[in-house]
Amino acid sequence: MHWKIQPTNDLNFGGRSRAADADLAAFYSAIFLQLPMSDLKHATEISFAGTFACSAFSACFAELCTIPLDTAKVRLQLQKKGSTNEAGLPKYRGMLGTVVTIALEEGLVALWKGIVPGLHRQCLYGGLRIGLYDPVKIFFVGNDFVGDVPLFKKVLAALITGAIAIAVANPTDLVKVRLQAEGKLPPGVPRRYTGALDAYYTIVRQEGLAALWTGLGPNIARNAIINAAELASYDQIKQTILKISGFTDNLLTHLLAGLGAGFFAVCIGSPVDVVKSRMMGDSTYKSTFDCFFKTLKNEGPFAFYKGFFPNFGRLGSWNAIMFLTLEQAKIFFRRGVA
Repeated sequence: MHWKIQPTNDLNFGGRSRAADADLAAFYSAIFLQLPMSDLKHATEISFAGTFACSAFSACFAELCTIPLDTAKVRLQLQKKGSTNEAGLPKYRGMLGTVVTIALEEGLVALWKGIVPGLHRQCLYGGLRIGLYDPVKIFFVGNDFVGDVPLFKKVLAALITGAIAIAVANPTDLVKVRLQAEGKLPPGVPRRYTGALDAYYTIVRQEGLAALWTGLGPNIARNAIINAAELASYDQIKQTILKISGFTDNLLTHLLAGLGAGFFAVCIGSPVDVVKSRMMGDSTYKSTFDCFFKTLKNEGPFAFYKGFFPNFGRLGSWNAIMFLTLEQAKIFFRRGVA
């Protein structure tokens, strides 16, 4: 039995040919339809495992480059109304001001707080959300679908893969936020956690295993929405740019599309991101709705866009670096298996 799969206009990160897209679709159809691989003409260039590895590597590299901005974003989001320094001003003011304050008070190394669980998170979340995107999208449109995949199906596929990925990676996100949230302590006051592994152990011992999934609701909402905004917008922006005379599928196109994806992700996901950070960083909130309404009541609607510019600085640069790296990683991987 042989299956002929028509190529779909999918998220073409690495500039694959339409024939290669058809082969990739055939490979994924084998996963979902449970067809024996011996019945397929298996000429796919990158397997699911290869896509996962490229995505995880790219996400980890972007995390390593941009986590100082993420630390600044978390501090701004957790800063409550009325929190001031000795001069009566807010302790953290703006992205660069927050970065400078943290570096002066706690040292440069403090800007990379949470990098270990951050890399744990990106290995799982980054690999799964992109690795699963194509097979889920193909599942929705069908194996024999011809033409452009409707935008709403791209968005739906990204929503699902983002939710699945963060449900697996939530403990790593929790530990990352806890470590980032801890600022300079008074002399003699010990830190809550000595490191990432100690944080995992301490949380389970003191709060129970289920505590590792604290904030899962807003985290799923945030990451599903942001994943949909990133993947769908990257796809659409890249397609639009390639229609402009003089643009080709090169580094500049990837950079512009990545920045655009980051901007849309921040605009859409900032409110749930603030709620997620507050729930993970402060255990006094009873639920997602409790955190949302208390923040709205005490600080007003603009509180949900606290840290917007550092968030865009972080997410925009993160997406640009991640997509640039991913495109190149897939090219390198494809050459390696050729």
